[in-house]
Amino acid sequence: MTYTFLTPYTIKEGITLRNRVIMAPMTTSSSTAEGEVTEEELIYYLVRSSGPGAVITACAYISSEGQAFPNGMSIARDGHTDGLSKLAKVIKLQGAKAILQIYHGGRMSQRQYNGGRQPISPSPIRAERKWADTPKELTDGGINILIHQFGAAVRRAIEAGFDGVELHGANTYLIQQFFSPHSNQRTDKWGGSIEKRLTFPLEVVRHCQSIIKEHAQNTFLLGYRFSPEEMETPGIRLEDTLYLVDALINQQIDYLHLSVNYYYQPSLVGFRKYKHQIPHTIGKHINDRVPLISVGSIKTPADAEKALDYSQLIALGKQLIIDPKWVQKIENNSEETIQTSLIKSQRSTYYIPDPLWNTLVSIPNWIPIRE
Repeated sequence: MTYTFLTPYTIKEGITLRNRVIMAPMTTSSSTAEGEVTEEELIYYLVRSSGPGAVITACAYISSEGQAFPNGMSIARDGHTDGLSKLAKVIKLQGAKAILQIYHGGRMSQRQYNGGRQPISPSPIRAERKWADTPKELTDGGINILIHQFGAAVRRAIEAGFDGVELHGANTYLIQQFFSPHSNQRTDKWGGSIEKRLTFPLEVVRHCQSIIKEHAQNTFLLGYRFSPEEMETPGIRLEDTLYLVDALINQQIDYLHLSVNYYYQPSLVGFRKYKHQIPHTIGKHINDRVPLISVGSIKTPADAEKALDYSQLIALGKQLIIDPKWVQKIENNSEETIQTSLIKSQRSTYYIPDPLWNTLVSIPNWIPIRE
């Protein structure tokens, strides 16, 4: 059987993916304490980059005080470029495109990973998490520094040999915090109305695009990941997200990437208000104006084809942890051999770094595991 997700796709002139499958960005917490890429990480990505058309890495922090979890990758200094260059080469070795996701944790950053420093955010409003600190409100100068730090990270990604960068504007991190009416209650040009709350994300996009124009010799992607809703009140709602999507498309973003738990996810906060599932509504709104990556519990070829009803690309996360050869097995008509759970006794065959493995086995029902 011929599946649409196995066909090539030109995401932008100059970059054609061998298929429409992308490895989703997933935190591994497997770099060094200084953010250097480790051999374990290189092997993990090597094993999983042989099938997908592109691999989006775990997020790399752009500033040393922006870590939201331990042992993440760093792109905060020029000295990190050598390790990231190895990562890009490993991913591209077997034909996949390499995309580096970059982020700043903002108020989701934690002192224990950032030298005891207080988190920063658009407004001094604490996240609704038991462990969260009240963040320090960013000054106008501090905001401009952050915009340039994102740009510097893009320059380093170009120098390291990646094919693109994905701005992490999802999962409650800093870029999303500027767009959210919960975390951004400023009254200056950076906050207030939805237009002003969008100022920082768009300034980051514009600056990164200028860096790409100046430094990239070949086609280089700039994508944007977003969470369509927030649980907080006030918080981001679907109408806000559609406004965000339109603004990013007008700014000529290269692709958009949903961040949801299920590719068929209903609304989290307005389930009686919307007739269709949230990803479907967003995909129809985008209407092929820009490539959209769907994600979330895509396990089977049937799931992948259904997700392509409203998107052009699909991202696999947990399924590529469980079975790195998912794509090849389908290409070879061996779907019946696809693994659906991790087997503890076969741990060595998965090439999963110790920190990630320990996380997987410690969270009940997050990923199927058997003895």
